[in-house]
Amino acid sequence: MRLVNTRYVEEGSILARQVINPAGKVLLQAGVRVTASYLSRLQSMGYDVLFIQDDRLEDVEFHIAITARTREVAYKTIENVSKYISSPESCLQVDNIRLTIQEMINDLLYSSDVLGNLTEIQGFDDYTYHHSVNTTIIALILGIASGYSEQKLIELGMGVLMHDIGKIKIPEEILNKKTPLTEEEFREIKQHAIYGFDILRKNNDLSLLSSHVAFQHHEKFDGSGYPRGLKGSEIHEYGKLAAVADVYEALTSKRVYRRAVDPNEAYEYIISQSNSHFDPQILEIFQRHIAVYPSGTGIILSNGQRGNVLKQNSAFANRPFVRIFYQDEDALTTPIDYNLADHPSLMIIAVDNR
Repeated sequence: MRLVNTRYVEEGSILARQVINPAGKVLLQAGVRVTASYLSRLQSMGYDVLFIQDDRLEDVEFHIAITARTREVAYKTIENVSKYISSPESCLQVDNIRLTIQEMINDLLYSSDVLGNLTEIQGFDDYTYHHSVNTTIIALILGIASGYSEQKLIELGMGVLMHDIGKIKIPEEILNKKTPLTEEEFREIKQHAIYGFDILRKNNDLSLLSSHVAFQHHEKFDGSGYPRGLKGSEIHEYGKLAAVADVYEALTSKRVYRRAVDPNEAYEYIISQSNSHFDPQILEIFQRHIAVYPSGTGIILSNGQRGNVLKQNSAFANRPFVRIFYQDEDALTTPIDYNLADHPSLMIIAVDNR
């Protein structure tokens, strides 16, 4: 299995993983043979990478973070929360949200390796659901790695799943604007943290700490964030975790007005913001538990060799196991496997999903 940009997917290739729509429903099942019409339709919907079967990479280790069923339930939960905000007649189903988070936690605890699990196929129209669910997954991974109790994980997860709920009060033309925001528009965008907190804190069945995730996920460690300019220990640990998860997921997700940043580039940006935007102690956990190069990703090494990530290295998140098929543009007679932790002179210099 390898990750391939849709521009390079050959007609007749077989899907290695399913493609789902914004509601969590399956568009194409794993095992389907890709046709020209499928490719054209997927590209028009904004899907620009697919997981394709490759006999040379049958042993790629890719353990999903949460099951397709859990993801569908999570998407449905976000949809119901949105209905609650927009319809006075409906009520916030806190018990359902809690059960959704419990299922996500169970899936993550069951997974033997979460390092390579964050890559999901995404189109243009599913950003809200995709971002909320994947940000929650990342935050829960960091919470589990931090030794959080089940109760703390549930509080954290419920808050992160709804961290952007205040955006429902922001006009769509501002949220999806392709040109730079005016000062007035940016001031309005920043209000979503306050709107979200006001919405959530009124529900007595929801922990106030969960509500504070919406309030604090844009605060920065050095005090330059919003809405209150909190600094260091003034920011609750849930807010600090959510801030890292939110920015990393936002960078690696495509939007109608920009491409997705490659995971390694997003990773490097996050680490560069230690002590400024983010708490360095949380970034130490992030470095150990979030994969820089997800399994199946095409990579180019510093010696000109090209191949794919075979599996993650639990001891070194930025030094995975790789399988090499090409020297520059020439195919090798026999593939070469490297544990990059054993080859310090070899560096991954680019992602190349051909």
